[in-house]
Amino acid sequence: MSASLVQKFLIQLGQVIDMQAAAALLAWDQEVYMPPKGAQARGEQLATLSAMAHRLFTGDEMGALIASLQEQKDSLDDDMACLLRETAYDYERARKLPESFVQRFAQEQSKAYEAWVKARECSEYALFAPHLETLLSLSQEKAEYLGYEDSPYDALLEDYERGTTTAQLKTLFSTLAERQRVLVSRITASSNQPDLKWLDQEWDEGKQWDLSLQMLRDMGFDFEAGRQDRAVHPFTTNFDRRDVRVTTRTHPRELFSCLSSSIHEGGHALYEQGFLEKDRRTLLAQAPSLGIHESQSRMWENMIGRSLPFWKHYTPQLQMAFGDSLRDVTPEQIYHAINYVQPSLIRVEADECTYNLHIMVRFEIEVALVEGDLTVADVPAAWNEKIKSYLGLTVPDDAQGCLQDIHWAHGCLGYFPTYALGNLYAAQLFEQLEADLPEVWMNVAQGDFSAILNWLRPRVHELGRRQSASEIVESATGKAPDAEAYLRYLERKYTALYALG
Repeated sequence: MSASLVQKFLIQLGQVIDMQAAAALLAWDQEVYMPPKGAQARGEQLATLSAMAHRLFTGDEMGALIASLQEQKDSLDDDMACLLRETAYDYERARKLPESFVQRFAQEQSKAYEAWVKARECSEYALFAPHLETLLSLSQEKAEYLGYEDSPYDALLEDYERGTTTAQLKTLFSTLAERQRVLVSRITASSNQPDLKWLDQEWDEGKQWDLSLQMLRDMGFDFEAGRQDRAVHPFTTNFDRRDVRVTTRTHPRELFSCLSSSIHEGGHALYEQGFLEKDRRTLLAQAPSLGIHESQSRMWENMIGRSLPFWKHYTPQLQMAFGDSLRDVTPEQIYHAINYVQPSLIRVEADECTYNLHIMVRFEIEVALVEGDLTVADVPAAWNEKIKSYLGLTVPDDAQGCLQDIHWAHGCLGYFPTYALGNLYAAQLFEQLEADLPEVWMNVAQGDFSAILNWLRPRVHELGRRQSASEIVESATGKAPDAEAYLRYLERKYTALYALG
């Protein structure tokens, strides 16, 4: 094996990833700091960088490097063999997309984001609809370029949850919906409802912010390799394992919104800071699927951040921050309040028992749009009808309805199912973690999360794309991924909380 051939391959791949990181930085800035009048220029800049990265990655030179390495693959070490496999996979998919298409898509994404922000502010879907129409058309065009056997949605889903099909998700979601609806009905009928009156007050946003930073530090987030900022819709992005950014949002009437968002995004960030140093500027420093990525955020936010031991540790800090407002509130009251189950309109504020129902609404609408069974103009009506069907709620306006999420403004059709899959992966992984670490809850009650992070690092984070999502879960737990661990988790936790018997 020629060392110079490997080196040349790594250099060119690193240059592609550098360009993608530069584009990601511009996109981050657009959502965090960019002045509104910069939108047009930012769209042009993102389009140019996206096209350049695509050109460098899909060019004949990269193809020749991949082909030459494949001819000598028997002499590659395991890491290089994995990297070559993943690069060849991405290369073949990327080659199907014309550079002009990639450039148009990036520019339209930028325009759509700005339109979405304005539309959401005034709850006017009509301001965003033309941009969604364009992105839908581009997504359908993308599906045709990529190819599919059954549904065009499969081609889009492959970008986010490789190897998963629309048909598989329909079967899975049908089972989840039935069992979660039954659990929600039992909970809402219970007489053991939490006292929430103490939450009905103003909460200093600066103190929320300070506490969220402390929680991130305690979790193990490295502020020398990352930062937290504010955004309309919380998200995490990374430009390198040494530069991982999280965002959150505060609200004076919502004590736990900021804290939960920071813990959630912190879970994503710990994953990205946990990639191996030797994998920097390669495709191995990535998650194999967004479901696996989401498993890390949902695990930290819900299984850890909504646990009683967690709040036994943080209640004194909460009381110190907010003084008289929380003087007589116990960890048990906080635990019950933060796990209050009630169908709600906003996905990111949804409780664990109803969260997946929000995902099913979005999944069904996306599939109908991509397959041509629903028009963009009819999205609000379809949304409102499905929210009524799944959650029993009436949507008062578009801001609390179909405009609440940022994903369609990013052109991310096919993304939403990964949230539900992340819940399933998280539960299965955490069930094994609890078995392996019997002292875990004692540690959490003391504010020590190091054992959790040390368990996750070699089993999930450091693997990067060496294994698929299914392989990661099965390697860590001894079982292929399924929904049972998640359903067991919900039943056990909420049966106890609501005294369901």
